Amino acid sequence: MVLNRLFNLYLMKEFFKILRRFVPPYKKYLILNVLFNILAAFLTLFSFALIIPILEMLFKIKDVHYEYMAMGAGSLKDVVVNDFYYYVQESIASFGPVMTLAGLAVALVIMTALKTGTTYLSLYYIVPMRSGIVRDIRNYIYNKITTLPIGFFTTERKGDVMARMSGDVAEIENSIMASLDMMFKNPVMIIVCLTMMLLISWQLTLFVFILLPLAGMVMGRVGKRLKRQSLEGQNQWGLLMSNIEETLGGLRIIKAFNAESKVRHRFHRDNQVFYDISNKVARRQSLAHPMSEFLGTTAIAIILWFGGSLILDGSSSLEAPTFIYYMVVFYSIINPAKDLSKAVYSVQKGLASMERVDRILNAENPIADPQQPVTLDNKPHTITYTDVNFSYGTRQVLTDINLTIRPGTTVALVGQSGSGKTTLADLLPRFYDVDSGSITIDGVDIRSLRVSDLRGLMGNVNQEAILFNDTFFANIAFGVDNATQEQVEAAARIANAHDFIMDTDDGYQTSIGDRGCRLSGGQRQRISIARAILKNPPVLILDEATSALDTESEVLVQQALDNLMKNRTTIVIAHRLSTIRNADLICVLHEGRIVERGTHTELMNLNGHYRRLVEMQNL
Repeated sequence: MVLNRLFNLYLMKEFFKILRRFVPPYKKYLILNVLFNILAAFLTLFSFALIIPILEMLFKIKDVHYEYMAMGAGSLKDVVVNDFYYYVQESIASFGPVMTLAGLAVALVIMTALKTGTTYLSLYYIVPMRSGIVRDIRNYIYNKITTLPIGFFTTERKGDVMARMSGDVAEIENSIMASLDMMFKNPVMIIVCLTMMLLISWQLTLFVFILLPLAGMVMGRVGKRLKRQSLEGQNQWGLLMSNIEETLGGLRIIKAFNAESKVRHRFHRDNQVFYDISNKVARRQSLAHPMSEFLGTTAIAIILWFGGSLILDGSSSLEAPTFIYYMVVFYSIINPAKDLSKAVYSVQKGLASMERVDRILNAENPIADPQQPVTLDNKPHTITYTDVNFSYGTRQVLTDINLTIRPGTTVALVGQSGSGKTTLADLLPRFYDVDSGSITIDGVDIRSLRVSDLRGLMGNVNQEAILFNDTFFANIAFGVDNATQEQVEAAARIANAHDFIMDTDDGYQTSIGDRGCRLSGGQRQRISIARAILKNPPVLILDEATSALDTESEVLVQQALDNLMKNRTTIVIAHRLSTIRNADLICVLHEGRIVERGTHTELMNLNGHYRRLVEMQNL
């Protein structure tokens, strides 16, 4: 028992932490929700109270003659109750018991309409808070994903990250809503209902728990008829998930082209659309419970009038107390009790999901801007690696790297897979930070530059062309703000991509499909080259840009690369050594060290690692 109480206190403490984090922007919605919940509870009490005079006076359970009492003749409660019974008594005398019963039934319907209306308003005003919290959490996670370094995602599974943004966020939403109902709505409703039941008869309480499953089933069927599936909402959710997957898969390009703000804007826009759709769907679903309750009460009122007429006429053997007890039971605590029983379980699931989400939100980003950043001109610079060491965890990848890249030259990195070529290039745009040593540009440590400024100096063309499910124009202009049609076309011509783009139905406005699935490998690669050309960076990083292509595509892509490399400092990672024969400097890496360096002719004369690689490829 003690452990259970401690656990419940822990749940409430953690729950209030969630409220303090996400609810403040929506305080007005929470206040309105609580206000209408309290009002609905009092209206429930008064609507039930209308059944009491039916029971006591019309069915002769309490035959008392009432006289009118003026205000001040007794307590406010005594005066209100006495005068209410007095007017009912006068109505019976003037219009007869049947018409009085009909009047009371209409009054019951009106009171119930007010009660269900306030219940719906309480749900109506909680919807923006619920959907807004979910929207905010998704935005927080997405923003965090775009700012975290690539190294973070080498230890995290993409599918798991997406699950945290979808399933776990949904569990947090359910937890918050269940807990709010548990604290502000369900207890009030249950107390009011139980109080009314006990005031009428203690036997009624026992009968409620016998009838509860049947009543819940009937009201559930009414609610289900009012709920419609929203295909539009599901489609928009699929678009959001696709957007997230593209961001995770294309994070290298997004960072390399300083496009974090662009993808954030696109995601926020789509998320806002989903937020609006969610509000419409949730509000329509929220109407199901009050509407089913209202319709059920209306049916009860009609049955009450008809059945009461039969009883008063003496044409039925049905006993009035049993009939009224059934009406009250049917109107009692079905939904609040059902919701309350699920609340604690939902809170536990929501807290577990919040812990998973916080693993992303609380993750530290070691790739940070300096407090006093240095700026560089957008022109070719001398790049220097000095005593650079780097490791992935405990695995040493680069050791004692010393390399100077002069402005406007082409430096090729070759070696067997796993020798550290790609890692050496990734350190330059600070996808990772060195463990020791330094990388400088014109003598300025790259850690002294803003990350966005540093990556603004560079363009990337990777072995796998990372494209997005958008048009040719949008993909080529991805890293450049306010690019014109003429600039995009000029870049596409240099990349040998203009002709095949114009052969499509809508030209540059043609969608290329998911990851460019409607294009061949060579076409995808030329689009990525056009993207780098449009950015016009002084430093170019080519990571095996032609290794996955057939011979014909390689020729076209190589021509585009030659156009791109003119007057730029270029770092080429190559497996096909024939593509880098004319490089100004070739560095041969072996087990994380530069073991040979020189031109093609010089390295062939050394008769070492490079010559063996060339001879193996010739074979």
